[in-house]
Amino acid sequence: MVGNIIENIKKGDRIIWFVLIALSVISLLAVYSSTRSLAFRQQGGNTEFYLIKHLTILGAGLLFAYLVQKVDHRYFSKVATILLGISVPLLIYTLFFGEEMNDAKRWITLPVINMSFQTSDFAKLALIMYTSRTLAVKQGVIKDFWDGFVPIMLPIAVICGLIMMENMSTALILFVTNLIIMFLGRVNMKYVFATIGLGVIMIGLVVAISYFSPSGGRYETWKNRVLDYMYADPENPSYQILHSNIAIANGGLVRLAPGKCTQCNFLPEAYSDFIFATIIEEYGLAGGAFVIFLYLLLLYRIIKIVQNSQRIFSALMALGLGMSLVIQAFINMGVAVNLLPVTGLTLPFVSMGGTSIWFNSVAIGIILSVSSYVKSTVKDTTTNTRTKQPQVELNV
Repeated sequence: MVGNIIENIKKGDRIIWFVLIALSVISLLAVYSSTRSLAFRQQGGNTEFYLIKHLTILGAGLLFAYLVQKVDHRYFSKVATILLGISVPLLIYTLFFGEEMNDAKRWITLPVINMSFQTSDFAKLALIMYTSRTLAVKQGVIKDFWDGFVPIMLPIAVICGLIMMENMSTALILFVTNLIIMFLGRVNMKYVFATIGLGVIMIGLVVAISYFSPSGGRYETWKNRVLDYMYADPENPSYQILHSNIAIANGGLVRLAPGKCTQCNFLPEAYSDFIFATIIEEYGLAGGAFVIFLYLLLLYRIIKIVQNSQRIFSALMALGLGMSLVIQAFINMGVAVNLLPVTGLTLPFVSMGGTSIWFNSVAIGIILSVSSYVKSTVKDTTTNTRTKQPQVELNV
């Protein structure tokens, strides 16, 4: 049993598995440290509660990645349109009837199991699959406006627009990711620039709708975050940035002090949005650099998979899913070190979470599925047992 599992894991990219497991171990240590005060406030001092809960979620995530890796990645091309069709009503439902947390409606609760999830996580996977599939199918007319560009652009505009109403940062990451996929998929550059212009218009429209809405929407939150960042007083930073800076200063260059964080008792979302500051306080800048290295290593391995892929759909899907995770990671870390305004984005596979970890694990599983196919193809090619399929040229 264990031997079969190990053999199946070896069929995928072993370095990506190493990155995933390493981030999970770091996550367990950091979440256990940073949830102590939360445990005293909400669980009567039971500090193991969140550790066990997070361990269960991470374990399920690793299982999902393993199971999805065993699925032929070409299956996702067949279901991409269906998943996209489900995403639109889910996002609309969330806007009107979703659960409000931190002044934003991003979650809905599944009946029976009583578990909430962000519909944007589901929509992100669906849109990247759909864009990759459409680009692959329409390579023959990819330079044409109506037949090639419009079928790709419309879903991107709809999905990103719906997400943007309550989650600007996630929508922007998804939009940029799809721009990268479009560029690599040989979409006419003037259409790519037109898409960027459309994105700017969408942001202005969403901000205007939020400003004039009776409830005020997310306008005040967006405005305050940008103004706090642009006009921040270095001598008097905001509460979050102040304690994040103290945590980073406490860590120094090299430190090995698991469980010794102090600012996690004061820093809001120390186990989520600002968990990178907690890691640096306990393991120093060297620990933070190692986390950065892991995400760069993940991106490097995905690029290698893309370079060896003989199918444009698998190449674009793997790169799109990987880029969305890495971009989110670097934005989260940029916020923690005060290089970017506060966004509310978590650190993938490290921040304490629930279904977001599972959706990210599914994304990694899909990438591993692609890598399994690429490895088998390369092996068959080198042994002359399989004829190499013609490769569609990408802009790489």
